[in-house]
Amino acid sequence: MKITPISGGVCAPAGFEAAGIHCGIAKKPDKKDLALIVSEVDAACAAVYTQNKVQGAPIWVTQEHIADGKARAILCNSGNANTCNADGPAKAKRMCQLAGDALDIPTEDVVVASTGVIGQSLPIEPIEGSMHTLVSRLSPQGSGDAVKAIMTTDLAEKEIAVSFELGGKTCTIGGIAKGSGMIHPNMATMLAFITTDVCISSGQLQAALDSVVKDTFNMVSVDGDTSTNDMCAVLANGLAGNTPILEDNEDFEQFVSALTHVCIYLARSMAADGEGATKLLECRVTGAPTEKAARILAKSVITSSLFKAAMFGEDANWGRILCALGYAPCDFDIDLVAVTLASAAGSVEVCRMGAGVSFSEEEAKKVLQEKEIEILVSLDQGDGVAVAWGCDLSYDYVKINGDYRS
Repeated sequence: MKITPISGGVCAPAGFEAAGIHCGIAKKPDKKDLALIVSEVDAACAAVYTQNKVQGAPIWVTQEHIADGKARAILCNSGNANTCNADGPAKAKRMCQLAGDALDIPTEDVVVASTGVIGQSLPIEPIEGSMHTLVSRLSPQGSGDAVKAIMTTDLAEKEIAVSFELGGKTCTIGGIAKGSGMIHPNMATMLAFITTDVCISSGQLQAALDSVVKDTFNMVSVDGDTSTNDMCAVLANGLAGNTPILEDNEDFEQFVSALTHVCIYLARSMAADGEGATKLLECRVTGAPTEKAARILAKSVITSSLFKAAMFGEDANWGRILCALGYAPCDFDIDLVAVTLASAAGSVEVCRMGAGVSFSEEEAKKVLQEKEIEILVSLDQGDGVAVAWGCDLSYDYVKINGDYRS
């Protein structure tokens, strides 16, 4: 299936508008901090959430609202996570009521999300005073403003849209995401909002999202901390006019492929924009005993602080890779492992049959000076394959998180 990149982000699919404004939650007056995405018609809705036992109030409210499998709007603020607050659920529900009233849709058709500092009461007054302004700014060109409004420590905007065909009908998927720190596999450790004009049942949409997340967002790690507010929500309004997807068939598989493309892009973008990051790291494990083992091993490498620090220092310290493989909770034969480091500057084999091989440190340093580094791990013990994404660990990570609240 041909997947074509297009512009427009979450507004690229038919029938979607978005907006982002500064309402006053963020301390900087030029920082957008309130985003809204709206479908002109009812949409099927699916979502996945953090598995952290401490969860933001917006997650509880969203779970209630989309229990019927549908929604019309997504409302998100940045600057405050609305987590660990006694008044959190009431504030999250109030946000939905404000959006619902301004849009003239049921409160229960609003998905709500928040991101920012944990444990501080969310000021609702700025949202109350800005909702009508936010709605008035809704536009088919509003995706860029929406993505700016959900960012916290992000340095780069994360936005994508693609088109593809289902049964002769042109279909579109668009997505935006935020995520730079407090990112570790355990659902979809960030906020991601995805829109599509594909006609698909809420059950099949949830099945597609569940399938895609395990190989995309769940394979990203920046710092080993799973957030409290992680959510990935998808709205599908059916305006593409394709034959409704009601079961696992060829159209469903093609939709999953397109959704995977979008989510991989957003996942890689988050890893590349990790707090303090200077390099995107991609660990590809092949030949593992099982697919599950491949996932575990790839994530073990990508989350190793020692290995991440070595990549920041452009040091081909491959022993740290084998160390991370060795403490991963799965069985494999270390004597069959081979490791190659690769980038746009070339590749260097550093380990074969579980032991070091002679290589040029100068050539290895050239490889590691690039902005994107591949860690290729071959086990030769089965058909399991997995890819994980992360970033290096720099001095700036500590600086950013040492004064995050200030």
